Amino acid sequence: MVIVTELLLGGTLRKYLVSLRPGRLDIRLAVGFALDIARAMECLHSHGIIHRDLKPGEKKHYNHKVDAYSFAIVLWELIHNKLPFEGMSNLQAAYAAAFKNVRPSADDLPEDLAMIVTSCWKEDPNDRPNFTEIIQLLLRYLSTISAPELVPPSMKRVFSSENTVLPPESPGTCSLMAVRDGDQITTDTNSPEKEGRGSFFFCC
Repeated sequence: MVIVTELLLGGTLRKYLVSLRPGRLDIRLAVGFALDIARAMECLHSHGIIHRDLKPGEKKHYNHKVDAYSFAIVLWELIHNKLPFEGMSNLQAAYAAAFKNVRPSADDLPEDLAMIVTSCWKEDPNDRPNFTEIIQLLLRYLSTISAPELVPPSMKRVFSSENTVLPPESPGTCSLMAVRDGDQITTDTNSPEKEGRGSFFFCC
């Protein structure tokens, strides 16, 4: 099997997050990124493809629910903009997660988001939600919070592909931040941040 993906030159999501530290993403934008990733994973799973870019401590027999765990870690990192298991090596973190059921703290998350991440990293993969359920939970959370700025920090212009933009009722980062070349963006004239160039990226 060969999977052909679009080449996007804007850099990785990880590099973008690092560039913002010690700052964090607006919570709605962070969840928007997570929503895009969840939709991509739902598409993969619908075609019988398991991503499984997980820790080496995973059990030998697995199904598509293993992807929910790593998704929860990504969502946690998007919100906090720092690595979970700080102070541990990759091997130590993998061992702690696989054999001691150690998880990053979700105590400081909004209740609905805490429920999503903790359900995704339950010890038994069969108890974790699928990505269709995760998408609905994320959309439900987004409907309860106010709208963010149109574009993410330090990116007053971004470029999108020719992919169809998601409808307003299903906001992901495509609808939150993708602005085509030539589009006009209204910004706060009192904002100290000036217009700059950026690039659109997508992570899955």
